Parts: sequence; structure tokens; C-alpha cells
Amino acid sequence: MNNIYDRNHTIEILARIDKLGAHSQPHWGKMNVGQMLAHCSAFQDIASGVSFPKRGWLGIVIGGFVKSAVYNDKPLPRNMSTIPTILFADKREFEKEKELLKQKTDLFQRNGPERCTTHPHPFFGKLTSEQWGICIYKHLDHHLQQFGV
Repeated sequence: MNNIYDRNHTIEILARIDKLGAHSQPHWGKMNVGQMLAHCSAFQDIASGVSFPKRGWLGIVIGGFVKSAVYNDKPLPRNMSTIPTILFADKREFEKEKELLKQKTDLFQRNGPERCTTHPHPFFGKLTSEQWGICIYKHLDHHLQQFGV
């Protein structure tokens, strides 16, 4: 499985982010490209231990069971629900969001598993640092595919 802690996978993701343009259109979903970049950055903040969204009741009840369906080589399904606190509907400055996401992705990779949060994922619950690395890669891959890169 691809993992953001692998430098080659990070380089691939960063190159794909660079292919995005301010007018890139989604193949599915409601976010525009700037909102998607901000969303991905906010997700990185959770994995880095910068923000701590509360776990919802549904995640507490079924998150552990669903976790096994996500940590495999299959892509994430389209239009799946997201953590409400990292869903953005306001106007975002594309270039600023793009650079911020690239910086956070590179920093997360360079910090390595030792600097990953131990706080539970808001839906899946407790994750190992290895699972967080897979989750970050799959989340970025999902949204980059959403915008055709």
C-alpha cells in the first residue's frame, strides 16, 4: 500500500498537486479546487496533531469496523461523507492553498511516523502512525483523482 512516509510516494503526490490549476474542475463532489486544497490541508492538521475534531456518534459505533475497508489498496469511494469541521464552502485563494498543502505534505513526510498524532481519527478512532501514513496518501490521492490529476 502507498504511504506518505515513503519519500517516493510524497514526490508523486507533490507533482500531482503541481498539475492542478486555479480553474481545475472536479469530476465529482461540490468543492472547487481551492476548497479541496484547504480541506486536504485541514486533514493533515488532524494527522499532525494540530487540530482535534470530536468523534461523532456514528464513528464511535461503526468507525472501527469501517476502518478495515479503507486500509487496503482500493481507492476511496466517491462522494463519501467527510469530517464537518474540515469541509469548506467559502472562497479560497488557490495559489495560497496549493503552496500550504505542499508544505504540509512535505513536512508530514519529513517528520515521519514518530511525530504523527496519537489522537484518534474523528471517524475511524485509534490509528497507528502507519495507518495515518496510508490514510494521508489515500486521502490526497482521492482528491487529486477528483480533479483529474
